[in-house]
Amino acid sequence: MKLLFVSSTDRIEPWRQAFARIAPDIELVAWPDVPDPDAIEFAAVWKYPPGELKRFRNLKFVSSLGAGIDHILGDAEFPADIPFVRLIDPTLTSGMVEYALWATLRYHRQTLEYEALQRSAQWRPLPAPTTAERRIGIAGIGAIGGAIAQAHARLGFDVAGWSRSARTIEGVRAFSGAESWLPFLARTDILICVLPLTPSTHGILDGRAFAALPKGAYVVNIARGGHVVDRDLLAALDCGHLAHATLDVTTPEPLPPDHPFWRHPQVTVTPHIASLTDPRTAAPQVVDNIRRFISGRPLLNRVDRANGY
Repeated sequence: MKLLFVSSTDRIEPWRQAFARIAPDIELVAWPDVPDPDAIEFAAVWKYPPGELKRFRNLKFVSSLGAGIDHILGDAEFPADIPFVRLIDPTLTSGMVEYALWATLRYHRQTLEYEALQRSAQWRPLPAPTTAERRIGIAGIGAIGGAIAQAHARLGFDVAGWSRSARTIEGVRAFSGAESWLPFLARTDILICVLPLTPSTHGILDGRAFAALPKGAYVVNIARGGHVVDRDLLAALDCGHLAHATLDVTTPEPLPPDHPFWRHPQVTVTPHIASLTDPRTAAPQVVDNIRRFISGRPLLNRVDRANGY
């Protein structure tokens, strides 16, 4: 059984080792050196060239190598009859939770202000709100966003979540639907975006959204760069409405050296490292879904093309 491995960022050797331990009957074939394309029945992919998968005529099932699937949805030539799934890896989720908490606590505990005081050699304690007084908003409360929301709630933050369809998470105030988007933002001091990138969420963090946030709010984007309208974010920061933004994702990636985000005093940029897929914990899910497909059982985390997630 041959599994095509396509990735512009992941090294295949750790994946080979993970598969050898749990599924020695599955042979990984590294793209683009594929001697026999017709022998490929399954694929695990990340950011491949659009149209590339259509040449594998016997392809039956595709797994993303991460939680994001916009690289597949953006492929206009991806075969319409082939099912595909996202990867919800526990290690990936815990990493996203850690990054979100780091960004929140950096703002909540006034790290930026204390760093500025240190630079000017000032010893000056600042009054700080309690977690109960700090309103966190999680945009996108699926598997990853839900875990981030619960982690914040456990620390005592006032947490709300927004999603397109109604969801219930203990200890989290739920907003859903387009009509609740602006009310959700209006009660959010720190906005954390974990939304899937779909036509309806592309550019959702725009001037209208930033204006709906309270003055002095913070924005954290760990989803996709396409959610943010860059010029609107810069305008909201420059006019003083937003206090700061933390961006782990940008458009494009890598961010060009002359992009204003790099040097803006109110922007923190990290190179899409909020969390990384660990082959040791992710490979079992890929294998499980392959076994499920072969036996005709439902796939885990199957993507609904109509919804885009």
